[in-house]
Amino acid sequence: MSQTDKTNKFTIAVYVDNKFGVLTRVTSMFTRRGFNIDSLTVGETENPAYSRITLTMSGDGYARDQMLNQLRKLINVRKVQVLEPEKSVARELLLLKLANDPSVRQDVLMAVNVYRASIIDYSPDALSIEVTGAPSKIDAFIELMRPFGIIEMCRTGLVAINRGSSTIFKDGQ
Repeated sequence: MSQTDKTNKFTIAVYVDNKFGVLTRVTSMFTRRGFNIDSLTVGETENPAYSRITLTMSGDGYARDQMLNQLRKLINVRKVQVLEPEKSVARELLLLKLANDPSVRQDVLMAVNVYRASIIDYSPDALSIEVTGAPSKIDAFIELMRPFGIIEMCRTGLVAINRGSSTIFKDGQ
């Protein structure tokens, strides 16, 4: 069996109390257990008393189950759920700043249009572009823009939510 057969990426939603120190406890658990996080996002939920942590990591089924069990044991963790790709919607945000070079501006604008991106800031020497979508779309856009002179970029990491009326508390694991 190849390494790609044994290792999978998975996305986990963690619903936690919105209190000081909770994120530190969660990330410390990963450090202590030797788990590597591919991306991590945190934000307030529909109820300001709670935050939602969305994280992605790679590993085999055993690593995933161990991580889920350890998360569920933490104080202030209210719910943990694996978000299955076919039952959820996931997106990432990229902000990318390019040199505003008149000789390639038309090519950049065409790519922005094709990728359904937006120019969010324009100055004589730089363009700032916003792109949302699946990580593969973000990766492809970055590679397309490299020859045009990327000045700076930042990515949010993945955020994901269940499809339909299913929530982390209803019809979940």
